[in-house]
Amino acid sequence: MSKYSQPDFWTLKARKEGYPARSVYKLKEIDEKFGVFKRFRGKALDLGAAPGSWSLYTLRRMGAEGSLAAIDLSPLSRRYDKGLFDGENFRFLQGDMTSADIREAALALGPFNIVLCDAAPPTTGNNSIDAIRSLALSETALEYAEAALAQGGAFVVKVFQGGDSASLLKRIRGLFSQGKSFKPQACRKESFETYYIGLGKNGDPANCQRRKI
Repeated sequence: MSKYSQPDFWTLKARKEGYPARSVYKLKEIDEKFGVFKRFRGKALDLGAAPGSWSLYTLRRMGAEGSLAAIDLSPLSRRYDKGLFDGENFRFLQGDMTSADIREAALALGPFNIVLCDAAPPTTGNNSIDAIRSLALSETALEYAEAALAQGGAFVVKVFQGGDSASLLKRIRGLFSQGKSFKPQACRKESFETYYIGLGKNGDPANCQRRKI
């Protein structure tokens, strides 16, 4: 039996409060600490969105003040959304966020004020391999932010610590006025995941809908 098979405090809390996964509390803590959604009025992009906790948090947090696009290979859970995923301010693109077609479709919906990515690769149990695969996804997420994030925008991405993850944080600090590393309390103690946060994007993407990643 997997050590994660029994629901923990955060999982039970998520179910009670209407979210499909415990990961919502990671984003909530990041938001409360760094003000990612502070005075948000615009568009958000959620990469690696399934099962949908970050998308639900975003839609509930921004209310009618913005719109959200989400991408994932898997469909989102409809157990808790209460129709939010049917709203005119939500667009779901099912597919691989690294594919050219999906990237083109996503960029056409920008520019965005927030880019979020909680994507993780299938894990092997080998920390070095998992860190390399996670870094590749995180770099793809940053490329979305470089191409489609408006000036002053915010970026949140999950990364497995190890390998060359420090280089990603260095790139974020060059692209944003602030670059932070933060591990929320809702992360499992044994997990080597952390989150990088970019605040205040420098510059404005020129014709981002047409830019290639």
